[in-house]
Amino acid sequence: MKYAEFIQSVATRPKMSPTLAEPITRATLATLAERLSGGQARDLAAQLPQELRGDLRKPDENAEPFELAEFFERVQQRAAVDLQTATDGVCAVLDTLRDAVSAKEYEDSVAQLPKEFWQLAGPAATRLDTRRVGT
Repeated sequence: MKYAEFIQSVATRPKMSPTLAEPITRATLATLAERLSGGQARDLAAQLPQELRGDLRKPDENAEPFELAEFFERVQQRAAVDLQTATDGVCAVLDTLRDAVSAKEYEDSVAQLPKEFWQLAGPAATRLDTRRVGT
């Protein structure tokens, strides 16, 4: 998937502008990198468009343990959006990631997340639809 296609895919899922989808995508990937091991972040980045790979760069190899609510708050702060927009955006980015990378890479990434994340990004083999937080 090319960069413009990735951003457009993120934008169409919660119906937001591509100019808003870009910072949400970058904020979500940066936050995801913090939550994944360095090796997994690099593996995932290798399958993304070149323009997004740097957002998954980590200074160390360790995954930082934090829960879903903090994930949303970090994305909200990085993208400078309200919490609902951040939540919708995270869902859209994770859905787009599922479509953009191999099933194995996506499942390897999701496997490093706590189970509460699975309501948003369950393993590709078992996930049938997008689920919104709080519904």
